[in-house]
Amino acid sequence: MPAAVTAANVSDDPQKYEIEHVHSVYEEIAPHFSSTRYKPWPIIAQFLASLPAGWVGLDSGTGNGKYLPLPLDRPGDVWTIGLDRSRNLLEIARSAGAKRREVVWGDVLDGPWRPGVFDYAISIATIHHLSTHERRREAIQRLLECISPLHGRALIYVWAIEQDDLSKRSITSAQPKAAISVQEDISPAGQDVFVPWVLSAQKSLKSNGARESSASPRQSPQEDDVEGTQEAKSKVFNRYYHMFAKGELPTLVSAAARGLGLDVGDPDDINQGGGTRGIQIVQDGWERSNYYIELRRWEK
Repeated sequence: MPAAVTAANVSDDPQKYEIEHVHSVYEEIAPHFSSTRYKPWPIIAQFLASLPAGWVGLDSGTGNGKYLPLPLDRPGDVWTIGLDRSRNLLEIARSAGAKRREVVWGDVLDGPWRPGVFDYAISIATIHHLSTHERRREAIQRLLECISPLHGRALIYVWAIEQDDLSKRSITSAQPKAAISVQEDISPAGQDVFVPWVLSAQKSLKSNGARESSASPRQSPQEDDVEGTQEAKSKVFNRYYHMFAKGELPTLVSAAARGLGLDVGDPDDINQGGGTRGIQIVQDGWERSNYYIELRRWEK
């Protein structure tokens, strides 16, 4: 049974709202969350594998750092620095792939980097945690600013309203305080929702008869039927997400670019004089309940 996703009402103080419903939650669930996030997604792995040797990039919202070691077949050829707001997740990311990684504690809305310092950047399952359209656009602008204006490349992933059959989440039209489960009346601006993360504290019976406490993560309200264990208690954390509608991500990226004075399109199709800067959308699509977009910066 999919997790019961409910509608979220965003407050007038988005920064405080995100501290309560995003940052504080990940600090609490970091080790359990990390244990479920270990397999790289194919398109992201392909993107990192396509990068030239010697490039340095940013993983903005790195989480447990699972993408920092990639590409696995060319270890050390490219170097990805991880940025995240969660100190507990960064501690895990620091040793991703059993090697020392370079990570930085900070917010995706911060701009601590010299403009154009990175050759590439990725933002995977991060921007959807920002609770207003303006903040999501600003996060994309910080991403565009940090990559080279001559050759910089970027890849962004966000959760989609359109979920596949394997998803543990069930999304519907937003009804306040109601469970969400069917695809109807979808807003072109997406939906603001709470997605529950359930931590089940279990007491396992050891061979000598003593009780041992453990915790296991679940994103489903279903109780696990585990032989030899005794259910103690569960704690539910509601994480805020903005679920993106079809077409919303490329529109947001284009608006973010134009807000920086960048043109959007193939540089060969833009008839302007020298000194023109812009971005080109290389590809965008849907994969496993997520929307993604790949882009590159150009200058002529």
